[in-house]
Amino acid sequence: MGSSHHLLVFLMFLHYAVGFTYNCVKILPDSSSSIVVEVGKNFTATCHLLEGCAYTSDDIEWRLGNDSIAKQSYHRINETSVSVTINISSDMNAWLKCTAPKESLSYKPRSIYGILLRAGYPPLKPKNLSCIAVQEDKDISPNLSCSWDPGSRNPLIDTTYTVYANVPGTVLTHKADCKQHLARFCVVNLETFPIHMVLKVWVEVKNALGSERSELQSDSSYFAKPNPPLNVQVLTEDKFPTSLVVTWKHPIDRTILKLSYAIRYRKVTSNVWIEVPESFTRGYIESFRLQSLEPYTQYVVQMRCIGESNSSYWSNWSPSVTERTTEAKPASAPDLWRIIRPTSNSRNVTLIWKAPVKANGKIRFYNLSINQNNEKFESHNITADNLSQMYSMELPAGKMASIEITAYNSAGESPKATLSIPRSDKELPGVKDMSWSVRDEKLQVKWTAVLPLPHPLKLSEYLLEWVKIPQSVHQKELPAGWQRVPKNVTVTTLNAGLEKFKRYNISVYPIYKYQPGHVWHFQPGRPVTRPAYVQQGPPKEGPTVTVTKSKKNSAELTWEETPLDSHQGFIIHYTIFYAIGNTKQWKSETVGPNVHSYVLTDLASETDYVVYVMASTEAGSVKGTDCTFKTMKYGDGEVEVIVVVVCLSFLFLTVFIIMICLRKREVIKKLLWPQVPDPSDSSIAHWSPDFPIKADLPKEDVSVVEVDVFDGKSLCEEDKGVLPLKKDKYLSEEHSSGIGGSSCMSSPRHSVSDSDEGDSGQTTSSTVQYSTVLGSGYKGQTPSHQPPAFARSESTQPLLDCEEHPDHLNESQSRSSYFRRGRELEPGVLAPECDGGSLTFCPVQEEEPSPVAEEPPASALCYMPQKSGYRPQ
Repeated sequence: MGSSHHLLVFLMFLHYAVGFTYNCVKILPDSSSSIVVEVGKNFTATCHLLEGCAYTSDDIEWRLGNDSIAKQSYHRINETSVSVTINISSDMNAWLKCTAPKESLSYKPRSIYGILLRAGYPPLKPKNLSCIAVQEDKDISPNLSCSWDPGSRNPLIDTTYTVYANVPGTVLTHKADCKQHLARFCVVNLETFPIHMVLKVWVEVKNALGSERSELQSDSSYFAKPNPPLNVQVLTEDKFPTSLVVTWKHPIDRTILKLSYAIRYRKVTSNVWIEVPESFTRGYIESFRLQSLEPYTQYVVQMRCIGESNSSYWSNWSPSVTERTTEAKPASAPDLWRIIRPTSNSRNVTLIWKAPVKANGKIRFYNLSINQNNEKFESHNITADNLSQMYSMELPAGKMASIEITAYNSAGESPKATLSIPRSDKELPGVKDMSWSVRDEKLQVKWTAVLPLPHPLKLSEYLLEWVKIPQSVHQKELPAGWQRVPKNVTVTTLNAGLEKFKRYNISVYPIYKYQPGHVWHFQPGRPVTRPAYVQQGPPKEGPTVTVTKSKKNSAELTWEETPLDSHQGFIIHYTIFYAIGNTKQWKSETVGPNVHSYVLTDLASETDYVVYVMASTEAGSVKGTDCTFKTMKYGDGEVEVIVVVVCLSFLFLTVFIIMICLRKREVIKKLLWPQVPDPSDSSIAHWSPDFPIKADLPKEDVSVVEVDVFDGKSLCEEDKGVLPLKKDKYLSEEHSSGIGGSSCMSSPRHSVSDSDEGDSGQTTSSTVQYSTVLGSGYKGQTPSHQPPAFARSESTQPLLDCEEHPDHLNESQSRSSYFRRGRELEPGVLAPECDGGSLTFCPVQEEEPSPVAEEPPASALCYMPQKSGYRPQ
């Protein structure tokens, strides 16, 4: 703004210098610099038309900065003068201009004149003027430091502060100019501090709108500030455990400044200071005894000093000095309590205690006395240890006990603390409606007292107990914490630092007292216990789910409850999530906090599922581990039904088949074991060799087969007497035997006839047609070298066993007769009496050569050798 202001002034000067004859207006008041005006007041300026000006007062116009001023603020004085009145505001720092334009005289330049206005406030009177001269070494410093309150209003214009000091009656005045804007502090040098003299000090403030001043006059000691007492010490006395002696040195010579002292002290564990009354320490002293202190307690002591009769400033407090008072015997009894855990035939009692509140020293040991049922007395001296102040004992279920404990320090013993443990079947009444809530991150417990009380019991107090669940296994840690509250209190806040996210069992015990003799006995009532959390959080881990039974359309899930340390709050419900495979189309089921198994239904058969369980508290939820399972293909009993149906069906089918077999056994027998016809009933048995043999046989029914003639050697070995008979017999058998085979020239097989033995029971599964044997010659006839031929018979007689299995022929020598296929006899093979060219029969060796005895009945045919052919016998 300053630059623009100077530029505007320079331009106006140029304007006046160049066209002064055309500038015919002027403003009063006028100033070559800015005009300071007070904020909130009215300012009036007058515009004059100079002599010879072609304008009139009607042509005058007022402007503030770039804004026109309303005509209502104008005041016409005469034909050549017009005044204007404006109200000054704090932001009004602009040019007030007067112009005289006229359209009819537009060929003339505009006439303009302006003054610069600056708004501000007059200075305020300084308040709370104070000056101080501090001690330097053994004297008071000549530098007088003064301070005041200039007020909160900004003057908006340049304001100066000046401090003056002099000794009244002298000409020399010391002053100091303060260069700061809205100065609050300034130091004036007195060259020498005037001891035991009057000193006058004042501060003056000035600006363009006015001036103010504040002054202060007093004895020079009033401005002095001494140093704290020197060498402050605190001493103890063995015989006085409730007092401490404080000693110190003077910080300055009394000829310069005579002092008095002040002492304050506090416990180390407290922030509240206790000051000794000034009347006790008034005077030029160097020691003082603090009394009514607590034994064996640390105290912090500080001191300061001031001019006598409070004629100067207080010095600063001296550095703190800490000291402990000596020991005294304990003034209060230990705080005794117990924890009872029932067992099968007794009670496990853990006695726990705290050191006396007013121990008045360091507790060295405790004396514990136990009286069980007025019969057994035990006394134990237990070394004091803050981490193991407990004692365990077994108390039979039907017994009672009375416990006393006393604490000892180096100065003596404490009062006794007593506690009674009644029989397990005699519990005193407890409180009612016990509840808890969280207030400011602390547990607040509330309950209702039991009234009226049975005679002669009286309510002594309440005891609140808290136990962390699960309890710590560390032996040196107290298993529980407790605090006592007065009997008229039913709402209290636990003063223990309970851990967040940990479960505690909070119990309230009413403590009763009765006086059977001269000593009061104390006995707790029945406890009322509630679990509680000072702050809950989401569980640390979720439950692990397992599938115990998987069926066709359902599955049974079970999960273990996670450890209490992982709950971090009360479980309000469990949520079961399950989905098919990796589809992630989750379904859910919600169950209560006490449910640890659930059966999922409406599942698909033979399907893979993924399932997990989520545990939730008021503060959040956490999911457990995933578990996969597969439902079964068949439901309960389906496999058994299928097996039973299949077995019954197989049984019924078997019975049905057996019945069919029984009813059709003849048909089956014929199919499996076909009946072999008796060869004796065959038509070939009635064939006669006397019938002429047709020379021409049908080609399709004739089979030519070689018939081996019995070995001539064998024949010669036989008895010559029976030769004709056997020859006829074998010849007949040879002619009547069936030769198996086909009509083709296949290898011949031996055929056995059972006509001698009558064995007609042999059967065979295959049948062959019998052939007629055409011999090549007979005895007495010239044999021909042509091999014998066989003519196919029309019979379908099955082959005999010996024919079906020729390899068994030698094994059964009981057969009555054999015949062989004919073959050409080689020369030299037969005996001399056998013709080499004729077909002859030689008997085979038999075990029972009795052909006459075993011949067939009379109806059978026999053959005799004839010279001129065959004939029936």
